[in-house]
Amino acid sequence: MKKFASDMIDTARDALAGRVIHTPVLPLESSKIAPYIPADTKLFMKLELFQHTGSFKARGALLGVDWLDDAQKAKGVATFSGGNHALATAWAARKQGISAKVLMTEAADPIRIEGCRALGAEIVLVPDMARALTMLDAIAADEGRHILHPFNDVNMAYGAATCGAEFVEDAPPLDIIVLPVGGGGLISGMAAAIKRHNPEITVIGVEPEGADSLRRSFATGTPATLDRIVTIADSLGAPMAMPESFALARQNVDDIVLIDDRAMAETMLLMRHALTLVAEPACTASLAAVLGPLRDQVRGKSVGVLACGSNISPDRYARYTADATLPAL
Repeated sequence: MKKFASDMIDTARDALAGRVIHTPVLPLESSKIAPYIPADTKLFMKLELFQHTGSFKARGALLGVDWLDDAQKAKGVATFSGGNHALATAWAARKQGISAKVLMTEAADPIRIEGCRALGAEIVLVPDMARALTMLDAIAADEGRHILHPFNDVNMAYGAATCGAEFVEDAPPLDIIVLPVGGGGLISGMAAAIKRHNPEITVIGVEPEGADSLRRSFATGTPATLDRIVTIADSLGAPMAMPESFALARQNVDDIVLIDDRAMAETMLLMRHALTLVAEPACTASLAAVLGPLRDQVRGKSVGVLACGSNISPDRYARYTADATLPAL
């Protein structure tokens, strides 16, 4: 990954202006979710699940395709993803009229696989992400495709930074912003833009208990690789932290907390009940953390949370929430 430069955030915003959705910020204390919010806390949610292809990934994918040279565009792009980045890459490639090949696991949500196919991408199903990484190297060598990495890519960090810049400009002054963590591309880019706007804002990441590669990396100071991933939040299930995105995150992220799958399932129900939003598990992570492990820390503060994606099939939504109840008041 090329070195991230803060002054390029403005360039990225200019490049995306009018081409991605400037997603709204919702004040939650005036919504039906208010009874669940810690006392005296002002809570604001950026609705990035309304972005093109249903997640924040559209921003970085479009930059990644935009900034290819003509020879690279002629060869096309390739990536691996559990779904959201694959969808975004397929969409961005179609916008530019170039070829896209996406590697997805056989266990990926069918709605994401069919979405990529509908956008014209070539789909390759693999048993796991380890196999995908090996195949990507071969694709790059044999076909000359440019690899758009889902999180260890400066374009993804710049794309996420545009989201962070919008958030802090559109919301009232915030004390804390809580962000979901997958591979680290989202939080590293958003945190860079947030700290550039106001270094005093505390940025907290949230990882699933069964996919805590960045928390482990912060603890040891070295990018960690997980032996296995166990979480319903497949969008947050990166098997490792990469050196570049890890280093950028360390510069600007103040802390990382963990949540369990049950908390995400409960918050999926809460977002549907109180906000009429159908959220994938990763989309609930920020709010679940504020209502759970961060409850005392955010009390009396002005807090921002991110709703990052909505790509989930009805069958999978029903399965994940089957045994869940609304969070306790």
